[in-house]
Amino acid sequence: MKIAVLKEAALAERRVAATPETVKKFIGLQANVAVEVGAGLAASFADAAYRDAGATLVSRSEALAGADIVLAVQGPDPDSLAGVNAGAWLVAGLNPFGERARLDRYAALGLEALAMEFMPRITRAQSMDILSSQSNLAGYKAVLDAAAEYDRAFPMMMTAAGTVSAAKLFVMGVGVAGLQAIATARRLGAQVSATDVRAATREQILSLGAKPIFVENVKGIEGEGTGGYATEMSDEYKAAQAELVSAHIAKQDIVITTALIPGRPAPRLISDAQIASMKPGGVIVDLAVEQGGNVEGAVAGEIVERHGVKIIGHRNVPSRLATDASALFARNLFNFLSAFWDKEAGRPVLDEEIGNAVRVTQGGKVVHERLLQ
Repeated sequence: MKIAVLKEAALAERRVAATPETVKKFIGLQANVAVEVGAGLAASFADAAYRDAGATLVSRSEALAGADIVLAVQGPDPDSLAGVNAGAWLVAGLNPFGERARLDRYAALGLEALAMEFMPRITRAQSMDILSSQSNLAGYKAVLDAAAEYDRAFPMMMTAAGTVSAAKLFVMGVGVAGLQAIATARRLGAQVSATDVRAATREQILSLGAKPIFVENVKGIEGEGTGGYATEMSDEYKAAQAELVSAHIAKQDIVITTALIPGRPAPRLISDAQIASMKPGGVIVDLAVEQGGNVEGAVAGEIVERHGVKIIGHRNVPSRLATDASALFARNLFNFLSAFWDKEAGRPVLDEEIGNAVRVTQGGKVVHERLLQ
């Protein structure tokens, strides 16, 4: 069993799909691990560390030659996979909805592509969930990015020269990223409030010491989709939420938006008029900017200013914490493959529940039902 670890080629992608820690664990399963030279350098993992862990450091073509499993953070360009064996597994974040055409090319290469974003949110798969591990770091980093652009302090400070008021920070979307943003902002001393379309998040917001902001008695508040993801809100709920949120946003110093709906553009949460209602010097962080954005006027990869408010639209936020993000991502992949490792076969053998959930190509075609509709 040969596992290939590729160096990421996507713009500004600093993460790596295996660390020396997980390489050593794979070797403990009797796998051979070939790491592309320089794969971990951007995440502060030296080639020597992989070599010390037991991996071989080779060129990309040598890593792919004879590989049974190929590990990557983002789906690699199919043109860069020349020489890969038909039937090899490609295990990575594949952006199945955004890169649908690329999946067809993986299928043409004979790859069995496993999209880690499709990992079901069930108890036994929690340690394999790349969306949760990476979103957790994104929520943390969003608060730090906001603090870096905010021209005032976060906590209340009582000094001989007078009192500095605590920053008011509002989190929109209380998934994994939102919860971490709340916790981080609270630790920094901000006065935090939060909202979500899922009623179940109210208790989570309160448990972190933040104030829940919810529309009451309007159809659509449930907002709970399959696997714990949010669904599209009803029109009645959208109207009621817009009214409530508009009044609340006008009083905020910082807003962090995290709302995503799988397979669909990010919902628009903040309009230009709402931005204009904020005080000059305010900051908005749009963590959904790469999926179309929650904030009107947000630009992917840029910090723009509208009505005196800075709108932060950094791409690939987890990659901005490359070392920790890589460590968590790599453990997700190891936890996934090792959970199904068949010692007699010397390789992982997937079951139907998780295998069918993550498998997007097999036998020369796209097979996942969500991609065939």
